[in-house]
Amino acid sequence: MGADRTAITEAERVVVKIGSSSLTTTRGGIDDSRVAALVDSLAKVRAAGRDVVLVSSGAIAAGLAPLGMPARPRDLARQQAAASVGQGLLMANYTTEFAAHGRQVGQVLLTVDDVTRRAHYRNAYRTLHKLLALGVVPIVNENDTVATHEIRFGDNDRLAALVAQLVHADLLVLLSDVDALYDGDPHRGEASAITDVHSVDELDGLDVGATGRSGLGSGGMQTKVEAAAIATGSGIDVVLTSAPQAPAVLAGDKVGTWFHRRAARRSTRLLWLEYATDGRGTLVLDDGAVRAVVERGASLLPAGITDVAGDFTAGDPVDLLDGDGAVLARGVVNFDASELPALLGRSTKDLARELGAAYEREVVHRDDMVLLRRGRR
Repeated sequence: MGADRTAITEAERVVVKIGSSSLTTTRGGIDDSRVAALVDSLAKVRAAGRDVVLVSSGAIAAGLAPLGMPARPRDLARQQAAASVGQGLLMANYTTEFAAHGRQVGQVLLTVDDVTRRAHYRNAYRTLHKLLALGVVPIVNENDTVATHEIRFGDNDRLAALVAQLVHADLLVLLSDVDALYDGDPHRGEASAITDVHSVDELDGLDVGATGRSGLGSGGMQTKVEAAAIATGSGIDVVLTSAPQAPAVLAGDKVGTWFHRRAARRSTRLLWLEYATDGRGTLVLDDGAVRAVVERGASLLPAGITDVAGDFTAGDPVDLLDGDGAVLARGVVNFDASELPALLGRSTKDLARELGAAYEREVVHRDDMVLLRRGRR
């Protein structure tokens, strides 16, 4: 039956994410009845004195039909065009529906930089918290009209998890076209719904990607599990279920899958490194450096690197590989890709003596590094 869900009903600040397939028709237009049903659920939560933030996909999908596009385009330029048309339509619909409940909404469009770079993060934080203080329901989406492949979240599940952390939420609800996380493919008979997950490590070995994925969205079940890992690692409860179950979830009914928050919170920066970004390049480590990083939790020094690949600058995330090419860790690099080849295999003291004190530092500091135990890349 699953654990008692009092913690869900007592959450004072709730972030709800809804996917494209739950808001639009099969042809790509907005389904007014679905939007109305969602808003009705959220308005009741807000009326009970609980803060609500909505992270809504659907801008690209909503723009398909008006532009005569039969399916979600693959190229970025047409995705941006569809988002430009669809975002206005989507917000107009939300504005009308929330107004019927006496609620104002505010649009917040974000890119990865807005929640990972310090200056942008502060701006996003101030905006969202002020909207909530004013009683406004923030409606967040990825800024598809300007985001490039290099600075995109790629799905709104991970965006929702980072927003939940940003606004200090107590609960994140992930709504899609699947009613729960299953231990296999529910369309093939034998799979069972998972009611409670106390750690995403419990899911190792399960084919969570088999649960399903809509053709209108960009996410899948794997991204939802990763979003749950980000949020629960930040001390936020997560419930995953289908959009029609939103009222039941918010009322504390035992539907969907509850990912229980972790008591010990992890750094937002490390959660971002592990789950919300990809390496811009790779550093290959010798055996000694592998042991130092993996077994002793040490920083990575130039002396332990044998090869560098990729086009990155200082401050970018990079993947750390062993000699066989297996991904061990990801970290924020302190040098540009063009600088590193001349530093490889050399001690920091020698580099400082020859090049100056600025070179007597780690390539990746241990505080800006996370081990990737499942070899994610």
